[in-house]
Amino acid sequence: MPDPLHEKSRRSGPHFRRPRIGFVGVGWIGRHRLKSAAECGAAEIVALSDSAEDALQAAAAHAPGAVLVADLEALLRLELDGVVIATPTALHADQAIACLGSGLAVFCQKPLGRTAPETARVITAAKASDRLLAVDMCYRFVRAVLKVKDLARSGEVGEIYACDLDFHNAYGPDRPWYYNPKLSGGGCIIDLGIHLVDLLLWLLDFPRIENVSSRRFARGRPLEPGDPALEDFALARIDFVTGATATLSCSWKLPAGKDAVIGARFFGTRGGLAVANVGGSFYDFRAERYHGTATEVLDEPPDAWGGRALEAWMRRLAQRPGFDPEIERTQIVAAVIDAMYGRDARFLPV
Repeated sequence: MPDPLHEKSRRSGPHFRRPRIGFVGVGWIGRHRLKSAAECGAAEIVALSDSAEDALQAAAAHAPGAVLVADLEALLRLELDGVVIATPTALHADQAIACLGSGLAVFCQKPLGRTAPETARVITAAKASDRLLAVDMCYRFVRAVLKVKDLARSGEVGEIYACDLDFHNAYGPDRPWYYNPKLSGGGCIIDLGIHLVDLLLWLLDFPRIENVSSRRFARGRPLEPGDPALEDFALARIDFVTGATATLSCSWKLPAGKDAVIGARFFGTRGGLAVANVGGSFYDFRAERYHGTATEVLDEPPDAWGGRALEAWMRRLAQRPGFDPEIERTQIVAAVIDAMYGRDARFLPV
């Protein structure tokens, strides 16, 4: 049994060593984050778990010293500081709560929960256990996005009053569970639109919201609120109490003529800002500033940003493993998503 005094020193002492972490769920995205974690070296990768043996063996190549365990329960019996969760959406909340209840920090793939109330349960557990909790909102760490954010918040383009964001994936998810709303929580809105909502609110520093409205479609058919069909195309509008308005669109399998269309444009009283993917890429982004009819390029690829959110969590875990109140804003994002689905909007701060 670990010595309590040693355990306290190991977790919070002045010479805190690299945190010991485990991964639960090492499919495509889990392996990508695992590879990034191994390459940056900010944590010691101790254990891996996945229900698919082939995925587990493939992941082991990136962490040759890690033990392979059958499930989360077995992983929680190990001496860890944190857990990275990259399992199907329906498992996120309960697995995160189990980890937090065991005194472990959590880095979870989005969404943290299928609904705002489910998301709130996880945040409450993190606060109760005083453990670090983060969600992989990876686009916040794209260099081009950061340059746009800095200019938007500095007031360089004046007061931002109109925003336009989109995320269209020509292929759609490749796992069956994505198409089961009980497992996924929804269609393209919760899969792709959540990135747009998060970027919008985060970049504008979470202004108060006046109204959220949306239209959802399944294979071209408009969906009424409460229709159980999964949307593959959605349009939404968010109005802020400042008078600013944002429009968002997202889709799976849209015939857009390229692999992906991803972008965010912000228009202010003294100019505009934009970040957009290059050549249909899911990974390459350019940032621009608009002066009337002139375009100034702020940033261009290459930029290897995929693992930066996880690296930031690992480095924070090594220094300050306690609860970070910033995670509470994740509940606002979840509430906006709920409103887009026509679900209970009690969690929406208006």
